[in-house]
Parts: sequence; structure tokens; C-alpha cells
Amino acid sequence: MKRLALILLSFVLVAFGSIAGPQTAAQASDWQQIKIPPLPSFHPQEPKRVELPNGMVIFLQEDHELPLIDGVARIRGGSRSEPANKVGLTQIYGEVWRTGGTKAKTGDQLDDFLEIRAARVETGDGADSTSISWSCLKEDFSDVFKVFADLLREPEFRENKVDLAQKQFFDAISRRNDEIGEIAGRESVKLAYGTQNPYARVPEYKTVAAVTREDLLAWHHAHVHPNNIILGVAGDFDSAQMEAKLREAFGSWPKGPATKKDEIEFQPAKPGYYLIPKEDVNQSSIRMTQLGAQRNDPDYYAIQVFNEAFGGGFSSRLVRNIRTEKGLAYSVGGGVGTAFDHPGILRLSMGTKSATTVESIQALYEQIDDLTKNPITEDEIKRAKDSILNSFVFNIDTPEKVLRERLEYEFYGYPADFLEKYRAGIEKVQTDEVARVAAKYLHKDQLVVLVVGNTSEFDKPLSSLGQVTTVDITIPPPPGDKEKAAAEPASRPAASNPE
Repeated sequence: MKRLALILLSFVLVAFGSIAGPQTAAQASDWQQIKIPPLPSFHPQEPKRVELPNGMVIFLQEDHELPLIDGVARIRGGSRSEPANKVGLTQIYGEVWRTGGTKAKTGDQLDDFLEIRAARVETGDGADSTSISWSCLKEDFSDVFKVFADLLREPEFRENKVDLAQKQFFDAISRRNDEIGEIAGRESVKLAYGTQNPYARVPEYKTVAAVTREDLLAWHHAHVHPNNIILGVAGDFDSAQMEAKLREAFGSWPKGPATKKDEIEFQPAKPGYYLIPKEDVNQSSIRMTQLGAQRNDPDYYAIQVFNEAFGGGFSSRLVRNIRTEKGLAYSVGGGVGTAFDHPGILRLSMGTKSATTVESIQALYEQIDDLTKNPITEDEIKRAKDSILNSFVFNIDTPEKVLRERLEYEFYGYPADFLEKYRAGIEKVQTDEVARVAAKYLHKDQLVVLVVGNTSEFDKPLSSLGQVTTVDITIPPPPGDKEKAAAEPASRPAASNPE
């Protein structure tokens, strides 16, 4: 923080000097004489870890700054595990888990109960887990925690709330092709992972309609067991007393079957050009993708520095050369994506006007080629490291944020000190390592290039770059609409058609 404050002070001094009037060369460079001390040693406040006999893992993080107590339970099992014919199940589950209430209170009654106390209890879903959390004043903890515990163990999933969630889902499906950025993001994941990959599948009317209340109950009974739960609590409490409270609440809960590890195949699309025509826009959204890496890869820290220098903030190469100098993009960036337990996605993204679509793709290619002739320099690496390390503090500037990081590492089986090692890992990255990861992961001839835009306004046909595959994003009609089903395709595979 001290280092960041000094840097901010230098900007203030420069700004003040420009207001004050003309300066001599010596005066103008005075701010550069400010000595920035090395970052202090990093030792975040570690939460207390407790494991109950039934396998539930609990983390307790005291924070007495405010009279609040927050908690979150993360349960193994998410959308990547749901059946292919019921994609959307866990999203409906994450919604109705809360809105459906408990046996004692409906979801609407819980809303009133919590609103009076300025508290919340929320549920949600993800690719590999579902979650339930609470936030309340310290004085209301007992009442709010009872709601949390009841929802965790005895949700009702009322039928009317299942119907409402499905109707809301139908509305979202009907609008999913409205925004060019949303289309590009969704379809680029399919191209990077494979259309049937669990990380890339999207709910359809048919799969959402197939979800029943019984499915939600079955999911809950299959996954919500203490040995599948990691619970984190942060706030104004005494750890010994909180541990006793949680042992009393969950200690007698019998262990259940462990969630099975998902076996997932990744089948990226063939390198080449993929097009989604959208005639009602005057811009193009471009995505270049291929498989990335995992966070436990030895290259992780060098990848982070490369990403920041090549396609990160406003000082990155892509922004400087494509956005600022050439004026080709209103947004550009990207890098090698990393995920905790599966490959991330290497993604270079750009938004440009229709009339500069092909020119912009070529400009991105030039930047990739230039990495061989002009590798990331020492100065660029220094700026990238400074940017990463000076923003790093904002990810862990409260005990609760440290707790959430610790929960992540526990969930994915990473070392407890992964967070502490992060800064040292970034600082140790050398110039040759950055050049090596750039050469290892970024290959122009292996990229899948997706363009969403108005083809009639392109500067050149996309086919001038190579063979083009048109991607069909037609939304299959709801089940029972036989007339529509006969007129429209029932699935949405990429079809190979020349532009």
C-alpha cells in the first residue's frame, strides 16, 4: 500500500505542476527522483481451519472492524455434472433453492424476515459447485444463521417457483442473440472447448422445460452432504465460540457419498475462420482462441506477466499499437487464460467497426508475429510486474477477501500458501521466461478466429484470409411447437459453408 501511495502521489505532483504553469526540464523530472521503497513482506491474516469428523471443512476469519458476520458454504458439484438433456438444471436449482424457501417458511416470507433485519441469505450456482451464503449484523446472527442452516439442509423447492424460474429462463434464451459481445463470448467458448463440452453447453428451451422439482430435490440429496462442503465465516465473532456453534449445528450431520470427479474431454474446433453474420450492427466482435493452461502449471507466473505486458491494461502492446496508434479498436486485449482444475482459454479479443474487420485481424496477427522479432522487453516486463503487484493488494485488502481466496485453494486442492507465493512468483519472472511462454502458447496457425458482424460492411470478405465456416446460432423452438420445429433446425452445429 505504501508503494502504491507514493506512485499516486507522484501523479498528483505532476498534475499539480501542470496546473501551476510552465516548468524547467529539471523541475519536470523532479517526480522521477522519488524513491519507491520495496514492497513490505506479505503475511495475510490466515483463517483458522477446522475439519469436523463428518468431513465438513470450516474456515473462521475474525474481523472486528464492523459488527457484521458473513458466511458462505461451497458445495461440490455444478453445471459441468448435470445431464446433457437437462442443461440449465443447476441454474434453476441455484435460483429456486432460495426462492422456494423451507418447509416452515416460503421464499417470500424469508424475504420479509430478512429485510427487517437488513440481512440476506442467497444461493447460487457455478460450473463445479453451488453455494449458499449469508450476511447479517452480529446481533442478528442466531436468527439469520437458523435460516441459512434450514435452507442448507431442508429446502422446499416449491413448484410455483420452479415454474417461475423456467419462464424467466425462457425469456433469457429468447434474447441471447441480441448482443454482439454476448454472442462472441458464448460461441468462442464452444469453439475453444467443443460444442458438447460441459463448460460450453448452453440451456435450450427443451432442456430447461425437462427440469422438474423432483430433479432439484434429487440433486440436493445427491450433493449436499457435509463431506462435500467447505464453509467459510468472517466477521465480528470469537473463533472458539463460533466453532462450538458450528459443531453443534453440523457435527451430527451424517457423512454422505463423495461427489465423483468429472471426466471431461476438450475438443477444440479446427484452426481457421468462423463467421456469425449479424446484419443489424455496424461493428464486429473478434475472438481468437485456443486452449490455455492451469494455475498449477509451472508457467503460471510467467503467463501472468506476459498477459499483462501483451494484452492487459492501457500500457500493453495490443492497446498501444492497435487501439492508440492505429485507431482500429475501441477495445482490444487478452492473453493465455488459466483455470484451477482444467485448461483455461487463450483468448485475444477485439471490438472494431465493420469497415476495419479484416484489417484489424491482420493487425492482431502482426502483433503475434512481432513477438518473435521483438520479444517483450525488460521495461515492458517491469511495467507489467508493477501493475500486477500494485493491484494485487486490492484482491486481499480485507480479511474476508483473504478468506475467500483460502476457500478457493481448499476447494481445488492447492497449497494453503498459494496466495503468499503469488507475489514472490511474479517478482521472480525473467525476460526469457516471458519469451518462452509466448512461443509455447501463442501460435497464429493454431488459432480459431471467430467474427461476429455485418458482413455487408466488411472492408474485405473474411474469405480473403482463408476458408470460412459459418456458425448457426438459431435458437431451437420450445418443445411442442411442431410448426416451428419443422421450419428450423433442431440443433446448432457449426456448418461448413463458404462465405
